[in-house]
Amino acid sequence: MLFLSKSLTSLCFCFLSCKMMPVLVPVSSGVVLVPERRQGRKKACAMVTKQEVEAIGQTLVDPQQPLQARFRALFTLRGLGGLDAIDWISRAFSDDSVLLKHELAYCLGQMQDRRAIPVLVDVLRDTCQEPMVRHEAGEALGAIGDPEVLDILKQYSTDPVVEVAETCQLAVCRLEWLQQCSGKPAAVGPYLSVDPAPPAKEHDVGRLREALLDEALPLFDRYRAMFALRDAGGKEAALALAEGLRCGSALFRHEIGYVLGQLQHEAAVPQLAAALAQRTESPMVRHECAEALGAIAKPTCLAALRAHMADPERVVRESCEVALDMYEYEMGSAFQYADGLEQLHSPPS
Repeated sequence: MLFLSKSLTSLCFCFLSCKMMPVLVPVSSGVVLVPERRQGRKKACAMVTKQEVEAIGQTLVDPQQPLQARFRALFTLRGLGGLDAIDWISRAFSDDSVLLKHELAYCLGQMQDRRAIPVLVDVLRDTCQEPMVRHEAGEALGAIGDPEVLDILKQYSTDPVVEVAETCQLAVCRLEWLQQCSGKPAAVGPYLSVDPAPPAKEHDVGRLREALLDEALPLFDRYRAMFALRDAGGKEAALALAEGLRCGSALFRHEIGYVLGQLQHEAAVPQLAAALAQRTESPMVRHECAEALGAIAKPTCLAALRAHMADPERVVRESCEVALDMYEYEMGSAFQYADGLEQLHSPPS
C-alpha cells in the first residue's frame, strides 16, 4: 500500500461511497479516497497541509474536547495516514479513556503502516495498560501483517490475560495464513476493514453457523466463519451471528458485536441490546454492542443507548456517547463521519 507524503502537503481527497464507518483510504499517486456513507453524491476535493494535520491531532489529544470530536479527529487522522498522523495517534496512549486508547490501536492497525509497529509493541508489553487496550494492540500488529512481529505475538500468546493471549494467537494465525498465501491476490470483500481472520470459503449459512458456534474448533476457524457470515449478509446470517453472543470467550463475543455493527441488520438489535444491558457481561463486549447499536441506527437502538448513558462502567457509557454520535450521523445528512478537516474550516458557533 502506498502511504502519503510525510509533509502532507497538496493532498487531494475524493469522496466515494462505502458501508459502515467512513474512512479515508490511501491509494496510488498521492490520492486519498474518502468514502462517504451514501451513493449518488458528487465527488469533492480538499487540500491538506501539515498545519491542518497538527490541528486535527491537537483535537485528538486534548482531554477537554468532547469525546465525539476526538473520535472524529482520530478517524480523520487514520485516513490521512503517514508518519505525522501515526505520531499524533501515538501521543494519545497516555489518555485515561480506555475506549479512546482501544480505538487508537484499532486505527493504527487499519492503517497498515509498519511505522506504527514500535508503539503498538510498547502498548502490548505495557501491563499497566488495560487488557482491552493491550488486546487491540495485539490485533493491530496482526492487521499490519509484517512477519517481523511473529515472535512478540507468540510470546504474548500465553499472556495471563486471556483476551490478550487469544488475540495474539489469532494474530499469529493470520500472519501464518498470509505467509501461506504469499503472492496470491487478496479477495476483495464488501467491507473495507482489515479483519483478524479471512472469511471462510464456505458459503452455506447453516454450515457457517455450525462452525461459528462449535467451541471445539480452533478460534481462528470460528472467526473465519464469522467473517464469512458477515459477508453473506441478510437476516439469517445476522441471527446466526447474534447467537455467538452466548459463546464462552469474551473476546469472541466482543468480535461478534463488532461484526454485527458492520452488518447493520436490524434483526440483531434485541440480542445486542440484551448484551449491553447485562451488567455481568464483560465491558469489552458491552462496549462493542453499544457501538453496533449506534451503527444500526434504528429507534429501538436509540432507546437502548440512552438507557446506559450513566452506566457505572466508564467504557460502556463512553461507548454509548460515541454510539449516539454515530446514530446522529447515520440518521443525518452530514457528508462523512471523519470530518476533522471540515470542522477546521467551520465558522465558530
